[in-house]
Amino acid sequence: MPDRYAVIGNPVTHSKSPWIHQQFARATGEDIEYSRLEAPVDGFVRAVEAFRAQGGKGLNVTLPFKQQAFRLCAGTSERAAAAQSVNTLLLDRGKPWGDNTDGVGLVRDLGANLGRSIAGARILLMGAGGAAQGVLVPLAQSGAAAVVVANRTLPRAQLLAARVPGVSACSYEALAGQSFDLVVNATSAGLSGDLPPLPRGLFRPGGFAYEMVYGRNTPFLAMARAAGVAASDGLGMLVEQAAESFLLWRGIRPETGAVLAALRAQ
Repeated sequence: MPDRYAVIGNPVTHSKSPWIHQQFARATGEDIEYSRLEAPVDGFVRAVEAFRAQGGKGLNVTLPFKQQAFRLCAGTSERAAAAQSVNTLLLDRGKPWGDNTDGVGLVRDLGANLGRSIAGARILLMGAGGAAQGVLVPLAQSGAAAVVVANRTLPRAQLLAARVPGVSACSYEALAGQSFDLVVNATSAGLSGDLPPLPRGLFRPGGFAYEMVYGRNTPFLAMARAAGVAASDGLGMLVEQAAESFLLWRGIRPETGAVLAALRAQ
């Protein structure tokens, strides 16, 4: 019988993770089965326990359960502990163990796929929710000259920034007069067709806009491109974080180029 894995979330029917992991398994010769698991909003722990009792080896965790997954774990990686958020569960140990591969997925997509160096860059991270929590530490540890967290609710940005030495926080209004080499949108605004209130002149010459939402031309991407700024959605991050999860589960990191190219072609 193949080892069983799944992505758990609500909703989860749109997830490309099953296809991605099937491609990874085919390329590496690993015998796995990967499915979607939509858990009730108030039934995450029960769904995980049932999947584990049925022989499940691991889960990718997506919205809205990443913080619940962190609380469920008996142990986590350092990066998951820093994020207080888990997107990858290992269930074949004595108790659930968690990691967060979102940040390394983002950094690898920027460097390996998009050719964007973070070293020495001024970075703006928009948002202070679970998505921002998952990527802040890897961004801050990538050699950036400065990392600023901006959020509609300033205290939330300040709480998140306080976890990482050298990271600062501000409101969107306080961004006026500041400029950045990289602006990462980790808010959910793109899902609802909204755009955070960003001032003009936010991008330095040669700057780059990164939208963590994938598969749609969000207002943030449209704004950046209209201003002549190079931009990308988060599809590459999705593939790279999945590869990191696959490595945790199977001990082998699959090549991602062909999978990402196929998704782009779709």
